[in-house]
Amino acid sequence: METGTLLSVLLSISGIVLMVVFIVVGVKLINILDKVDHIVDNVSEKVSSFDNAFSVLSKAVNGVANISNTMAFSVSSVLSKLFNKKAKKEEDNYE
Repeated sequence: METGTLLSVLLSISGIVLMVVFIVVGVKLINILDKVDHIVDNVSEKVSSFDNAFSVLSKAVNGVANISNTMAFSVSSVLSKLFNKKAKKEEDNYE
């Protein structure tokens, strides 16, 4: 065999081997991507279930905040009225 034909045969064989390796690696990558897609779907479902829980928790916290704000306003208005009455009495005493 001549050197040219030998190199041509070796190049063809190595090209075929390289193609087979790329096909095997491609199939494995496709399988890995399918598994990753499945995992991402599961995580997405779990996160959406947490979204519902956080929504309920947020509504509860907002309700408690509204109640505490109302109570604080009521207490401050009662104290303000008491101190204003006391201040008016003191002003009447000085006149």
